[in-house]
Formats: sequence, C-alpha cells, structure tokens
Amino acid sequence: MKIKWLGHASFMITSETGTKIITDPYVTTENLNYGEIKESADIVTVSHEHTDHSNVSAVRGSPEVVRGTARAEGIEFKGIPTYHDNTEGKQRGKNTIFCFEVDGIRVCHLGDLGHPLSDEQVAELASVDILLIPVGGFFTIDAKVAGQLCDRLKPKVIIPMHFRNDKCTFPLAGVDEFLQGKEGVSRLDTSEVEFKQGELPATTKIVVLKPAL
Repeated sequence: MKIKWLGHASFMITSETGTKIITDPYVTTENLNYGEIKESADIVTVSHEHTDHSNVSAVRGSPEVVRGTARAEGIEFKGIPTYHDNTEGKQRGKNTIFCFEVDGIRVCHLGDLGHPLSDEQVAELASVDILLIPVGGFFTIDAKVAGQLCDRLKPKVIIPMHFRNDKCTFPLAGVDEFLQGKEGVSRLDTSEVEFKQGELPATTKIVVLKPAL
C-alpha cells in the first residue's frame, strides 16, 4: 500500500492491486495554496462538507463517494460520528472518522476532529496501524490533544496532517509543535511512502511527508 500526501487532509492511498482512495479533497484558495487535485480515484472519502475537505468534483474518473459507513470496491469503510469542535458541533458541525483496511493494513483518517475521543469511540476505532491525524489546532484538535490521542491509540505509524506551512496559511500551528519531544520521527523528502503488512514498525513511528501538490 502506498500513501501519498496531496496536501491539507487529502491523501491518495493506493492498494497493491491499484485501487485508489482519495481522502478529503480540497478546493485551492488564497489561504490553502496547494496545487489543484487532478488525480483519478476509485473512492473518495469526505469527513465533512467544508470546501477544504469535500471537493469531490476535482477527483477524476467516476469515484464512489463515501460519507459514512459503507462498502466500496470491496473495502469496508467504518464511519465514526464525531464533531468538528469541542461543543458538540455547535461551532463547526459534525465530522466523520474513517477506518478501513487496505492490503491487510488498518488505516484511520480522523478528518477535522475537534475534541478528545471518549473511551467508547477509541474502542470503536479498534487497532490502528496507520493514523492520519490533524495537529494544527484552531479548527481541530491541537498538538497536545493529538499527542494524547496517539498515546491512547498506539498506532504503528502516525502521519500528521492539517497544519500550517508554506502552502497553508490558515491560523494553525505548524507540525513542529506536535513533534516536540517525540521519538521515532522521520521527516521525508518525499510525498509518498509505502507500507506492507508484516513490515510495519514494532514501535510507533511518526512520518512527516512533503505535500505532493
């Protein structure tokens, strides 16, 4: 399985058989200046309907759109209802966490999660191999809450997303705040990384990717 960070909360996940999943496709704006998404996919997941996460029309091909628990292209997607803020959606509405398995590897994309998870929600996520987690704060959980959640979930690989950088000037924190004091950090000079079942790290690793777009 290959995971490519397109930018923001958007990843392209490609299975060994070529099935392509794009998560949370964004609209390019002045404050979100990643390149336009022009990739094709078989499946698109949408965690919520804000324009920086729901630009389904940008994805080429005829992808099946998943907005909650569903089966698409033989893959079971479990949608876990959460909120975009810590006031039960009163500020920014609802958010869906997606958990799914590709090539025997369990992936969890947290979308724009805005609050700590309850014990019941953590149990619903079950075992997580690769965690795609927002760390920038303001619109989502911040570095501290993200770190606490990682400690609870104990994924094998953590890939940060939704943070401030040269192409994202939203009022977010950068990734360094999340990385501070953590071990097992790899900053890769690439946007894509490959994982295989049985070859995942024994202890949690944090992989920081460069945006592809």
